[in-house]
Amino acid sequence: MIDTLFSGLIHGSAYALVAVGMSLIFGVTNVANFAQGSIVAVGIMVAWWLGSSLGWGILPTILVVIVVTGLLGLLMNTAVIAPLEGRKPIAALLATIGIGQILDNGLQIIFGPQTRPFPKLLPTYNLQLFGVRFGTSDVVMVALTVVLMLALWAVLKYGKTGQAIRATSQDPEAARQMGIPVKSIRNISFVIGSVLAGISGIFVGLFNANINPMNGGTIGMTAFVAATIGGLGSIPGAVVGGLVLGVVESLGISWLGDGAHDLITFGALLLILIVKPQGLLGPKNDVKSEPLTGTFLGGGRPIALPWWANAGLAVALLATPFFFSDYLAGVGTQIAIYAIAAVGLTLISGSAGQTILGMAGPLAAGAYASAILTTQLHWPFLIALPAAGIVAAIAASILTFPVWKLSGHYVAIATIGVGAVMVAIIRLWEPLTKGSLGIQGIPFPTIFGQVLFTQQMQYLLDIVILLFALVVVMRIRSSHLGRVFEAVGSDQEASQALGVRTSAYKSLAYALAAFFTGLAGALLAHQYTYIDPTIFTSSASVLILTIIVLGGMNSPLGAVLGSIILIGGPELLRIVPDARIIVYGVLLVLVILFRPQGLFARKG
Repeated sequence: MIDTLFSGLIHGSAYALVAVGMSLIFGVTNVANFAQGSIVAVGIMVAWWLGSSLGWGILPTILVVIVVTGLLGLLMNTAVIAPLEGRKPIAALLATIGIGQILDNGLQIIFGPQTRPFPKLLPTYNLQLFGVRFGTSDVVMVALTVVLMLALWAVLKYGKTGQAIRATSQDPEAARQMGIPVKSIRNISFVIGSVLAGISGIFVGLFNANINPMNGGTIGMTAFVAATIGGLGSIPGAVVGGLVLGVVESLGISWLGDGAHDLITFGALLLILIVKPQGLLGPKNDVKSEPLTGTFLGGGRPIALPWWANAGLAVALLATPFFFSDYLAGVGTQIAIYAIAAVGLTLISGSAGQTILGMAGPLAAGAYASAILTTQLHWPFLIALPAAGIVAAIAASILTFPVWKLSGHYVAIATIGVGAVMVAIIRLWEPLTKGSLGIQGIPFPTIFGQVLFTQQMQYLLDIVILLFALVVVMRIRSSHLGRVFEAVGSDQEASQALGVRTSAYKSLAYALAAFFTGLAGALLAHQYTYIDPTIFTSSASVLILTIIVLGGMNSPLGAVLGSIILIGGPELLRIVPDARIIVYGVLLVLVILFRPQGLFARKG
């Protein structure tokens, strides 16, 4: 038990360092920085290179990591985040996701994707106390965390820069009128936050012993959970949240096994959001600015095509399977599947104005539901397909039911937890889902006795389902229900004043989106014929959201265009396959900066 608690404190210290940076940035700029984990990875890989290739010691390595990550934080804010000031903060959040993609895949190109041993910059497992073995690295990690936190506290409380940071956090406009250089203060916040993440990366490498460029993603997301548990914007809360989460994770994993990691982490997130959404030490006042709610389209409106143009596009789509080769049809199936999920997402993230960051959960629920119904209960595909959509909608609705009483960004954060918890339950429910082994032998779709065993047949099925999704979503948007969704998304407070139950309508829009995502998951399962939990990661959620950002969050047809570009795009970049995700990240950032309404939408 002692060694478990000690391990939890070490992990918690790393989470705390990253979470403090996140909370500082959030408090000053109102931006949830999802690139923070990627900065951790930068710290890991720079330290690895300095220690293994150049043989540097711990002190010069820390200094170089501070410089590199500090400059990255400054560049991130000045080049991408600062130009988005004045827009809804969801724009900046999505931009940080794009920056994270650029950094993660840039590191893979520079250093290679393989796992490698981390250099022994400090001794590990060279000490023992109460039967617990630990290292000098662990002692330095905890001590450094304490020193850095105390120093940051002292600067914020007594230093002029710290007082300026606090003033900017409380009211940027008032701070600006008092002569505080708000722009410079925001730069400083990003630099400090990035430096803390980079330093954390060094000790994460020492603790884990083996590292790769993608290690930062998990740390970053867990640290975000820790910051939320402690209270976004609260520095002491971030420390407490990191330590508490580290200990809870270690205890939970020791009792339930490694497979329970996500269930524990994101289950704790959902629990704290339901019980105390402001976090353990967060401010008690309600959030006035909703950083993750509403669209950032600036009045963007989807482009409306005449009926004959829509009919022509439908005919053209239905014709493509008869002209495509096996290879192109295989690419087409992926485009259509993700387009189906994205078309549904436009109802909630576009019309109803609530950003959803966890659609991998409904995607997994639909895939597993159809796979189990057809392989274990031997249901026909045509019955299992809609059933999978219904299961995904019900599961997502049940898990999110308690969180719709919350306000804007808390709901969006909760959907991260919902998606992760759904996949974690699938992984742990081994008697039904086969756990991490996955489900094999999923049959190809069968329609009226005809097995769709070729890529062209499956592509034609996907196109038919995509057209069905487009027709239904467009009819909903033009109906009274769709107009209510639009009203809720445009001005939630005004809608509530008129007696509209905004949370109920957002919940309904989310259920509809989950239904279509469940259909997409079912199609994916039957065309892969094998699924396991590793398919349904947070990257899938980000991809679906990025598709509608690119095409236009309020545009179903834009979702199809976004899927064509983001899923079909890699084929245009086959000559540089390692760079394609970087291109995605760059494209996402450029769209947010210069075409925020999306490619298939016009300014209002």
